[in-house]
Amino acid sequence: MDERPGRLASLAAALADKGGNILGLSVQPDTDGTVDEFVAEIPAGPEAVREALEAAGGRRVRVVPATAHELTDEPTRVLLLASRLRTAPWRLPELLKELLRTDDARWVYGSDMSDLPDPTLLTVPVAPRRAIRLRRAELPFTLTEAARAASFVRLAQPPADPAGSAERVVKLADGTETQVRPLTRLYREALRDLHDRCSPETRRFRYFTSMPALPDRVFDRLCDRTRGHSLVAGSDGQVIALANLMFTPDPGIAEMAFLVEDRWQGRGLGTALARMILTEARDLGFAEVRATLLSDNARMRRLLLSLGATLGYTEDPGVVEARLAIGVMAAASPS
Repeated sequence: MDERPGRLASLAAALADKGGNILGLSVQPDTDGTVDEFVAEIPAGPEAVREALEAAGGRRVRVVPATAHELTDEPTRVLLLASRLRTAPWRLPELLKELLRTDDARWVYGSDMSDLPDPTLLTVPVAPRRAIRLRRAELPFTLTEAARAASFVRLAQPPADPAGSAERVVKLADGTETQVRPLTRLYREALRDLHDRCSPETRRFRYFTSMPALPDRVFDRLCDRTRGHSLVAGSDGQVIALANLMFTPDPGIAEMAFLVEDRWQGRGLGTALARMILTEARDLGFAEVRATLLSDNARMRRLLLSLGATLGYTEDPGVVEARLAIGVMAAASPS
């Protein structure tokens, strides 16, 4: 259904009108709205329920009989699957099949890993040339399920090196090397210098106003890792770019934004930072990352489209919203 205030209430009311008792509810973000999955005890027939939900704003409504899986406590079920995976990681395909309640799960390799334009198939990368393909005939997979599958796969993989404060070197197309580190409060003055060196247009593209300096309250919020993860890129002792992944109240959705000094634009730094941000979002279990940009920000538009984003206008004709599904795409990109 469309993401609009009151839509969920209208669906619940439609079920109640048919005598339905809601036993469970899952809301999952997807590319063109949200997928709401109800488990309900309803005396009315499936066709009557489907018509009522469509009249209340539902799209592509499916009504299927519930199985015993749907009637169990979902968090407990997932935790038990995770425990089984930790003790028997070689059973990953079987456990992924249970996690997403699919009809089939099998290994695919090399060229067979390419995505297929079929919403009932989901390919989950496990290694550079190895993946698990899931098939579910009854219901298409959602972005949230793709993110859950990618996170579940990481439980079976060796733990990454603890790189919370590690430096990563990014080599740009012209051979220049930059250093990328997590943002900390030590960079307060360096970020002020970055803002001083950026042109008013670059700052306008980032903040929608030519903000001459970064306010202390905004800087402190960007450093707060309970509210998001931010990165800084440096060269020759200067901070030359800032990348932010900010958490939102919407489950499974984060926002990203970038500020790259003018003389470093167009050299691949923004793309490298964007891929790092998407990897962070993947590791944190997000299903989607969004970015808001001014409609005349052509460089940012091209960057986001190159990453597979879909663009749509907002209520403000001068503002565009980009949406990136990261559950599968980010898992396939190098960390």
